[in-house]
Amino acid sequence: MKVPDDSAGRGRSVQSVETSVRILRAVARGGGPMSLSDIAAQVEMAPAKVHRYMASFIQAGMIDHRGSGKYDLGSVAAEIGMAAVARIDVVNRAADSLPALVDETGCTAMLAVWGTRGPTVVRWERAATPLVSILGIGSVLPVTRSATGQAFLAYLPDRVADEAVRKEVGPGDMTDIQAIRRRVRARGLATADQNYIPGLYALARPVLDLQSNAAAVVTVISTDRSLLDENGPAWQQMIAWRDGSQS
Repeated sequence: MKVPDDSAGRGRSVQSVETSVRILRAVARGGGPMSLSDIAAQVEMAPAKVHRYMASFIQAGMIDHRGSGKYDLGSVAAEIGMAAVARIDVVNRAADSLPALVDETGCTAMLAVWGTRGPTVVRWERAATPLVSILGIGSVLPVTRSATGQAFLAYLPDRVADEAVRKEVGPGDMTDIQAIRRRVRARGLATADQNYIPGLYALARPVLDLQSNAAAVVTVISTDRSLLDENGPAWQQMIAWRDGSQS
């Protein structure tokens, strides 16, 4: 009796998975909603074939089909991405330290990682004092105007930082950006004085990996401008904070 050879079927299944990964990665790297033709061009496939994959991705929650007709990552893709981030040791330690930081400073705290669109909030720890804000898990922050973004800029490789700035503000003189990077490195913290969200003040500190690049950024937020006082308790607590542990 001849045993059926299903190797061809397995091969097609593996190829289908590899193609799915290529398409999802193209959307992730697109920096925002993409048209079907743009996605197809990125993966060098016929739009009709990509469309068939998109239908399955939408049903699974991996892709969101916007009203504009464009495609973007869906809620399930975000859930998987955040779960992966949580498994990175240095980021995980930083996330675990947020409740203690909130207790010490009395401020709301958040943790952000560098995502495909820039600084992305992956953890949010509220203080006892209510803070009304449009920010939350999944929020993407500007790299030049937010404390979180500036903390990343100071400790990202030059090519990554320069590309992020140009995407946000366009080509031009980078002198001001280099000044921001030097100031953050010198002070150890980045600050936001209502220059992103009116009425909110922020202090941000990078979480560095073994190569001294920013693996994440921890930020505390308050409606009280005294947060920015270099001699104040919150500032001193943030300076004392070290990669997920309090010293």
